[in-house]
Amino acid sequence: MLHAASPAPGFCLSFPRNLDCPRDSTKALVRVRFSVRCSVPESKNGATKVEYTPWLVVGLGNPGSKYHGTRHNVGFEVIDNISKAEGIRMNTIQSKALIGIGSIGDVPILLAKPQTYMNFSGESVGPLAAYYQVPLRHILVVYDEMSLPNGVLRLQPKGGHGYHNGLKNVMGHLDGSHGFPRLSIGIGNPPGSMDVKAFLLQKFSSLERKQIDSSLEQGVEAVRTLVLNGFNNHVYRFNLGQKYKYHKV
Repeated sequence: MLHAASPAPGFCLSFPRNLDCPRDSTKALVRVRFSVRCSVPESKNGATKVEYTPWLVVGLGNPGSKYHGTRHNVGFEVIDNISKAEGIRMNTIQSKALIGIGSIGDVPILLAKPQTYMNFSGESVGPLAAYYQVPLRHILVVYDEMSLPNGVLRLQPKGGHGYHNGLKNVMGHLDGSHGFPRLSIGIGNPPGSMDVKAFLLQKFSSLERKQIDSSLEQGVEAVRTLVLNGFNNHVYRFNLGQKYKYHKV
C-alpha cells in the first residue's frame, strides 16, 4: 500500500509487489525512498505549509490502439508524457487501471490510465483513491475539453463536469463531489454539424497535432508545478498565459 508519510527527515513509500493482494499480505514489499518534501501550498501568513500526502494523477481516455491519438485520448497522452519525463514505469494493473508509482521531485505520485473506457472511468478512480487514501484535493483528473480552443490548457482546483461523461462518472464514484483538481486540455468544437462522438474519436489534423504536442509539454510542467507547490500564483499566471496563448500583440 502507498502510505502518507509522517513528518520526519525522510520516509519510505512501501507497496506490495502484487498490488491486488490484501493489506496483511506477507509478500515482499518494494521500498522506494523519498525525502521529506511534498505539496507546499502557502499559508495565510506567507509561511510554507508542508503536506506529506501522495498525489493521484489520472488521465481519461479509451484503451486500445484504435483510439490512440484521438481527441478523446489526450488525457492518456499527458500521463504518458509525465511517465516519460519522470521515469515512472506504467507496468501494473490495479482497479481496472494501468498505473505507475514513483515521484515528481520528492513528492510521491501515482499515475493512472483507467482501462474501463471513458464513460466508466470512475470505476478506477474511486477505488484507487480509497485504497491509497488520497484526499480529494490531491486527485488530479486530466481530460479533453471542447469548450477550450485546441491546445489551450486550464488548471482548476474544482469544478463541474461540463457534460463530460468521463468526468461525470468520476464524480459519481467520489460520492458526487466536484472538489478535486482538474487539468483540461482544449480540443475545440466540432466543425459545422459534425457529430460530437465522431469528432471526439477523430485524430487531429497536422496543425492541430502540432498544437497538442506543444500543450502536452506544457501540461507536464503544469502538473509538476502543482504537485510541488500546490495552487498558488504560478497556477494563476499559467492559466492567464494559456488563455491568451494564440493572441498576437
